[in-house]
Order: sequence, then C-alpha cells, then structure tokens
Amino acid sequence: MTTELADRVRAAVGAVTDPELRRPLSELDMVRGIEVHGGVADVGIALTIVGCPAADRIEREVRDAAASVAGVDAVEVRVGVMSPDERRALTDKLRGGRAKREMPFGPDSLTRVIAVTSGKGGVGKSTITANLAVALAARGLRVGLVDADVHGFSIPGLLGLVDADGLPPAPTRLDDLILPPVAYGVKVISIGMFLRRPGEEAAGAVAWRGPMLHRTVQQFLTDVFFGDLDVLLLDMPPGTGDVAISVGQLLPHADVLVVTTPQAAAADVAVRSGLVARQTGQRPIGVIENMAALTLPDGTVLDLFGSGGGEAVARALSNETDDVPLLASVPLSPALRTGGDEGRPVVLSQPDDPAARAIDAAAAALAVRPRGLAGKPLRLGV
Repeated sequence: MTTELADRVRAAVGAVTDPELRRPLSELDMVRGIEVHGGVADVGIALTIVGCPAADRIEREVRDAAASVAGVDAVEVRVGVMSPDERRALTDKLRGGRAKREMPFGPDSLTRVIAVTSGKGGVGKSTITANLAVALAARGLRVGLVDADVHGFSIPGLLGLVDADGLPPAPTRLDDLILPPVAYGVKVISIGMFLRRPGEEAAGAVAWRGPMLHRTVQQFLTDVFFGDLDVLLLDMPPGTGDVAISVGQLLPHADVLVVTTPQAAAADVAVRSGLVARQTGQRPIGVIENMAALTLPDGTVLDLFGSGGGEAVARALSNETDDVPLLASVPLSPALRTGGDEGRPVVLSQPDDPAARAIDAAAAALAVRPRGLAGKPLRLGV
C-alpha cells in the first residue's frame, strides 16, 4: 500500500459533498478506512441512516472521485451506516452547539427572513415565491423555502419535488433533525412531505386549528436543518389568521413581501396583510404585482385584472420611516403557469419570458442587501 496515494484518495473522497447536508464527507466524518494495493483503491464510507435516499449518488461520486486520482486503476467502495453514537455526534455538530428546538433564525442570525404574503388567495403568491427562491439561488445565494401555507400547500409541485403520482418525497430524518429536499438549489420543507400514506394516490388534507398550525410552523423553523442560509423565504397562507400570527411571534424581525394583482379588490386585502405584519414588528419591504397586463402578439394590451393595484399597495404601506417600493409588475404569462404545472420554474426554463424577467428583477433588488453584522449584537465574552 502506498501511504501517499491513499492520502490523495482520502482527500478526493473527503471533498465529495453530501447532497442533503451540503457539506463535504470529511467534515461529516463519513469517510472510513482507505487502502490502495496494486492500483486498486478500497474505500469505506458510512451513510447517516439505513436507506439513505442519496446513497446511490454518494457511492457513485465517491467512486468517481477515487478513480480520478492518478495511480488508481480500480475502485471498490464499501458502504456502511453510522452507529447511533456517531449519528448523535453528527447532529450535535450540525447544530453547532445550539440546543434542541432553539430558533436558529432569531434576531442575531445573519439569515435574512422574508415572509411572502398576499392577504387573499388566488393571486399567484406561491408561484411568485417559488420562482423568486430559484432566482435568488441562481444568483449564488443559499436559499431555504418554508411552505407555511399548511392548508393549501403547493410549493413541492411548483418546484418539481413530486414523484410520478404527484406526491412529494418524505424528508430524510437524522435522529431528531429533518433534512429538507433540495430543488434547483433551494432547500424546501412542506407539510405535504409528511402526509403521504402507503397505497394512497394523493397526499392527505390538513384540517388543523391554531395550536397545531403554530406547532407545525415552529417545527419547520427549529427541527429542519437548513444549514447556513443567506435567505429564508416563507410562503404564507392567505389572510391574517393563525399562521400569520404565529410567524409574527416566532419571527418578529422578518421582512414582508406583499403580492397582489392589479385588481382593486385584491389590492385592498393585500394592504391589510402588510399592516398586520407591521403590528407584529415585521417590516414590509416591497410589493410584487402579479397578473399584470399582457402584451399580445398583435401588440394590443390585455389588462384582464385592471391596473394600478401594485402601486396602490406600495403607496398605502409606505410611511415616513419606510418606503415600500413596487419591486416588479409580473404580466400574465402562459409560460409562468405551465412552468408551475410542470415543476419547472419559468425563471430557469424560459428566462426571456416577460414574467421571468420581472421576477428576476425583483430577485436582483432583494439580493442587493448583503449579509452582515450591522445592527447585530456580537455578544463578546458570552
């Protein structure tokens, strides 16, 4: 065995990234014994759990990484599973010393939290949120997305996180940590991922009242391992009910992005959602107008839902201390609708579509504010 060659193989294998945890295998203590004899590399790795959904991908990438080392002619991969003690040590490392059920997105966090609200349903809020998350991730930001619309969850389908039957995958559990599936670079969690039952062709419905809704949102924020995020988006349910109140209590420092249509009836309700958010201490940061006027091939303009709603909401929410701008006016778009039905966000599948350009412009405006320690207590000596 060549020690130097084995060390190079270990380095190559250790650099492979776990697709769920988004960290190198060496950092996760998943690399086991490595030996090289006669050009054959024998590589041992330990997966986090039995039946790990990423097992095939990890084994393939480990094999490729070892084979890429000069002097290695063949690779044999031995796949094991972590012991309970090893798994507990890993979860403690992932938490970074944080206690169980401790909120990782508190006022001291460097993650920017943005709750996307609308006041009323049917304005395309979830479609806008999903595309906005993907557009931010495409700009190199680390993005998480919580589907807080517990009764009307739709984010998994919009991002293609469904199987042939249209059902979302169950997240991987690492002891008491939940690992969110990843779509288009966005880490996603939704109640729909927990409702599938064997033999059923559709995810179950949710008929919960306030306490259960609060507990669900709280668990999404504390028990799901998002890792270090630049931005956490919450797709809020319509209205100003239980979930809005819970998010206001759990994340009083969050920014709020209001989605409306040009229609006056939608704009009036959207204003209320922004005002209620402000009452909890949250700050409206902008408005996105969806379903705006569509320019037809012959050059005529179809303003199916009227005009001016987005500007009206922005004016109503602006005050002496906060200027709430209209970040984008997203026109009616068959491509936007088709992309949502097919789980292919229009910002990636058809980036030149007018709706995609408008959403990307909103993402660019939101991405301008960098992470930083400005205004954060450093807690030196604590």
